[in-house]
Amino acid sequence: MAESESKDTLSDSSDEFIDQEPWILYRDRPEWKDVEPLELNEGPFPVVAIAYSDRFKDIFNYFRAIVMNNEISERAFQLTTDALELNPANYTVWQYRRTILKELGSNLQKELLFVRRIIEDHPKNYQVWHHRRVLVEWSKDPSSELRLTEIVLAQDAKNYHAWQHRQWVLDTFKLFTNELEFVERLLEDDIRNNSAWNQRYFVVKQTTGFTEDTINRELIFTVSSLKKVCHNESAWNYLRGVLSHHPSGLNGHPVVEELCQFLEENHCKVSFYFAFLVDRMEERMQSDTYARKELLPKADEVLQSLATQVDPIRREYWLFLSRYLNSQFAN
Repeated sequence: MAESESKDTLSDSSDEFIDQEPWILYRDRPEWKDVEPLELNEGPFPVVAIAYSDRFKDIFNYFRAIVMNNEISERAFQLTTDALELNPANYTVWQYRRTILKELGSNLQKELLFVRRIIEDHPKNYQVWHHRRVLVEWSKDPSSELRLTEIVLAQDAKNYHAWQHRQWVLDTFKLFTNELEFVERLLEDDIRNNSAWNQRYFVVKQTTGFTEDTINRELIFTVSSLKKVCHNESAWNYLRGVLSHHPSGLNGHPVVEELCQFLEENHCKVSFYFAFLVDRMEERMQSDTYARKELLPKADEVLQSLATQVDPIRREYWLFLSRYLNSQFAN
């Protein structure tokens, strides 16, 4: 069955690993009598001896043996499946499995299904995501990847491995067409989703770049968001990121000036907004020596307010910044 035909929701368990018959140890299987198992040698006095189960020791004893013998076969491939059931984070097993897959010319669609089932149970396992990337590289077929990552992110919007895989697929196969719409759906669900804000920046950078039109569009989008939720640190960081590509910097853009006026009129007392105001004043003082006499007291007033009222938990940082600005611009 092709992966596109598989279920669209991640299950709590996988049929792949449900034993249909009583487990038979490899040492008791007639077809493995020709292999001498290789036990783990931890020395005579292991510092912390791990109490492996008989099944675990049996499987990995035979796995070490096939690696030592460089055996490439279907039975070796099945052995890696059993090993990964017990330890899906074992890099060596995944690497050897890839070697077997390549040598045998195995069905990659079937392997993608297997990997998906591992991801269902272990969505934050780096090794399984890496294995999937290699499979997609080999098959040159990314058709299932955006949907898979979307499903994973629906369960955990901050899953770093899913985001990393999605960005790799988007950039490698140039699949950016609908990505901004996807990001906006995530932000509608959770406006504070910093991963989605990061993804928006990534998409813009990799597609249009920060042209004047794009900057205007992104500033309008971000300002609209901040007017709704001005306590959103992710949106403030995104605003700074977009403005870093604009010649006027933090000052001068009409959309930003209108935002500052709006927040001032609404008596906004948010630490992120106050920090933004201080950085705006510092930027102006760096480029305009005549403005320092007027702006330095204002910046210091804002910093004192941050230290004593708005954000006292970071009091020492704001006071340090006050001393720094005075040392730079007082004379």
